[in-house]
Amino acid sequence: MFRLRPTRKIPKVGLDVRTLRCVEAAFWFVLAVAASVGGQSVLSGLPKLGDLLLPSGSFAAEARDKAAADFVALRQFGLSQSAAAPLVVSSSGAVSRRQDAARLPAIAIVIDDLGSDVALNRRAIALPQAVALSFLPYPDETPMLAREGARAGHEILVHLPMQAKDGEENPGPMALRIGTSPNENVRRLDWALSRVPFHVGINNHMGSRFTEDRGALIPIAEALYDRHIFFFDSRTSAGSQVVPVARAFGVPSAGRDVFLDDVQTPDAVAAQLALLEKDAREHGIATAIGHPHDVTLAALARWSAHLKGYRLVPISVAIRMKTEREMSATIASNVR
Repeated sequence: MFRLRPTRKIPKVGLDVRTLRCVEAAFWFVLAVAASVGGQSVLSGLPKLGDLLLPSGSFAAEARDKAAADFVALRQFGLSQSAAAPLVVSSSGAVSRRQDAARLPAIAIVIDDLGSDVALNRRAIALPQAVALSFLPYPDETPMLAREGARAGHEILVHLPMQAKDGEENPGPMALRIGTSPNENVRRLDWALSRVPFHVGINNHMGSRFTEDRGALIPIAEALYDRHIFFFDSRTSAGSQVVPVARAFGVPSAGRDVFLDDVQTPDAVAAQLALLEKDAREHGIATAIGHPHDVTLAALARWSAHLKGYRLVPISVAIRMKTEREMSATIASNVR
């Protein structure tokens, strides 16, 4: 019987799939260890590494976006900051680490209402990395500016439009509203999320009416849990139910303590920053929201460049710290 001779296999040039997977696993293991030790300085170097290794143009831009996405993913896995060595802003505005910084009061700042004025937005992006940036979903420039913010190392939030009381103010298109079906509100949430690349959380734009309604918030909390997104409450209403509803559904959440620029003068913003420091001293952690006004951005640039005795932390870290503090207080009160 005629038998076919076995076909001679031509050896492949390069690495086989198993070897590639081993190399990839080793890379991520080393990166995770480096992030746990070097933290922010390691992660913020990812986009720069892409610039060095890859050609200019659209391919390099895609690579920088991938690095930013990896940066966001590592944040979500808790590798962006070592608990033993919190972030500190030096006199130059750079982020550094000190072992004794864990005892310093912590401050987190979110700049929201971003997405429209490109020049002012880029001044916000130039602030220290720990300052979070929250973008309205509907401006045309939002996707571009959110990518720039993520590449610069900032946490990115979606400034989600929600219904205000008595309809006295218009929160903008695709706002979440009382009386709108839960499915439609979740659809609007997903549209907003799709407009802001690299988001890790949301905070409400207006929403004094919507955030008081537990029934309206529940479908949103469920959706945020499924999407692994936190909810930072802007606290536009003293009766806000955001934090208890979000936490009940396993969504990390905490509320804003200080608005920096309700009055837009240098003295007024400086007074609010002093109040923020006072709250941080008293409670160990304090949070603030500011806006892309010239006076606010100038004041924050000066303040952060000379910050001493405090540590500036990302808003995700502040949410965790405030949750731990509030839970500890609740447990202590129940023990008595």
